[in-house]
Amino acid sequence: MDALFSKAKANEDGNNGPVFKRINGELDTHAHIEERIFYPYILERGDQELNRIVREGIEEHKQIKMFLADLAGLSGTSEQFRAKLKVLMEDVEHHVKEEEDEMFPMIRDQIGDAALQKLAQRLEKEKMRYKERTAASKRPSAAKQRAAASA
Repeated sequence: MDALFSKAKANEDGNNGPVFKRINGELDTHAHIEERIFYPYILERGDQELNRIVREGIEEHKQIKMFLADLAGLSGTSEQFRAKLKVLMEDVEHHVKEEEDEMFPMIRDQIGDAALQKLAQRLEKEKMRYKERTAASKRPSAAKQRAAASA
């Protein structure tokens, strides 16, 4: 995300529509694996304070998804797009900082290394599956390809 955000910031007054598409895809995948696997796992095993932070993260995801949906409907060169993209990046950076500074140290203290390694493997496996499903859903079907070829 850092590289994509840097690219968007360097092109602040230009068309960031193409870089937004990549940001959107990465954030969608990240949110999916956190919400499906990571957050539920931590909520089952973490203490009250860790669960509070996780629930806050879940709410931040909702806000980020709202911005992603708004941005997807805007031109990458509009002032509204630029403003929303800037706020989205700030929100994501805040979310990441909270995870790295607060949540992850608590997780390391409360969940053993072996369990965390297994969790990491599950997350990576689901990430690959989700990306494959998402890519497949964006490809035109064989029927559509044949129809386009005959047109």
